[in-house]
Amino acid sequence: MELPAGWVQTTLGDVADWGSGGTPKSGVSHYYGGDIPWVVSGDLNDKTIHSATSTITSDGLNSSSAKWVPEGSVLVAMYGATIGKLGITGRPLTTNQAVAFASPYQNLIDKRFLFWYLRSQRDALRKTGKGGAQPNISQTILKAWPIPVPPLAEQHRIVEALEDHLSRLDAAERLVVQAAARGRRLAEALSSITYGYSTPEAELPAPPPTSAGTDDGALPQIPSSWSWKRLEEFADVVGGVTKDKKKQSDPAIPEVPYLRVANVQRGFLDLSEITFIRVPEKKATQLALRHGDVLLNEGGDRDKLGRGWIWEGQVAGAIHQNHVFRARVLNDAIHPKLLSWYANSAARWFEVNGKQSVNLASISLSKIKQLPVPVPPFGEQGVIIERIEDQLSVLDNADALSQRVLSKSKALRRALFARAFSGELVPQDPADEPASVLLDRIRAEREAQGGTTKRGTRRPRKAAQAAPPPAPASTPSPATAVQQELPL
Repeated sequence: MELPAGWVQTTLGDVADWGSGGTPKSGVSHYYGGDIPWVVSGDLNDKTIHSATSTITSDGLNSSSAKWVPEGSVLVAMYGATIGKLGITGRPLTTNQAVAFASPYQNLIDKRFLFWYLRSQRDALRKTGKGGAQPNISQTILKAWPIPVPPLAEQHRIVEALEDHLSRLDAAERLVVQAAARGRRLAEALSSITYGYSTPEAELPAPPPTSAGTDDGALPQIPSSWSWKRLEEFADVVGGVTKDKKKQSDPAIPEVPYLRVANVQRGFLDLSEITFIRVPEKKATQLALRHGDVLLNEGGDRDKLGRGWIWEGQVAGAIHQNHVFRARVLNDAIHPKLLSWYANSAARWFEVNGKQSVNLASISLSKIKQLPVPVPPFGEQGVIIERIEDQLSVLDNADALSQRVLSKSKALRRALFARAFSGELVPQDPADEPASVLLDRIRAEREAQGGTTKRGTRRPRKAAQAAPPPAPASTPSPATAVQQELPL
């Protein structure tokens, strides 16, 4: 790519001092809990950082490779899912070894220009990560990463224009995300089969279900023509198969597809990834799913208990694991859609009647059989289904529109970055001092000062004194969007 006049192509190692931190020995109490902010990758939120979730003491600092990072430095996460997350230090602080820092040469590069350039490179940086479950990048990769550098005055203009556009884009995205969230809450309300039904004043509501040793809470009132029934009264409810490691290595045992908790979502089935399990033929036949079976989750996070949807025969011969219940409606007592919608709206009942272990929540088969379900007369069920589906289709269309808007917003963000760092976002000024002159000056100064590495960057040193108090927080972005034309 040809750069505009006055720009220069160089590397990140040539525009800043680079380094990373360290971790005091764990288990030494007097190394931790002091007044020195100690930033880890989870603290990076693409904003100015004045504090950290963890702190260390002077002893902890001196005993480790942690070091003071000057105010105005750009922090970069180098490990795991946080690779490329950023921050700008709003005060001197320290970091662990998973966070690299770049202290920009102030008379060569604007810290916010460097910040936004690194933000534009996040996806590319993540692709360079090495390793399995926890990929990582290194300072070597960061220092060698190319960067186009405009004249310093133009950098200021680029940052001002870019942040103005991005603040408006951020505000617009927040409004879309909020609208989508409201739409999902409305969809949950509308899909409750009792929504919109009230009992006339002159008519008593249908009596509650008989006591079954569960905490049913305040059940909605339903017309007297409806009835409350426990799930086991009108459906055959069974648990699934437990994986047996011995059977999985026996090729004589048939292998069949089976559904896991991850496949059973609230209001739909995610069949993008189906796994297989070896079970005896008799067991596979016994658990084979049929069209119209309602699948309900037995375990997982507490707010996911009881979520589910209808099996429609998408995968022949599929069965379900032990953490997924199957409810098969008997004698057409209630349409499976109505049962699924109601179960998905009864999250509180599942939470109250489930149990919580250290990491997972679950609900027993005996408890889920006691789920109270409002059952409308058979003649009304079709009308209720049509009403709910009509309303949900409108909300589905609105949600799809929101997703398209957010997708276009991401594309616009990429286009903004591309224009900003190719010299197309703001005009050039021939009077600006060329970046090549600034870069040559920096190199000459470093050579005169000595103490350089092979790459020509000074080694950062630990500060001898404690950090000053936090700087004031930066000015927040606008809370609402303002329409603005941006040619792309």
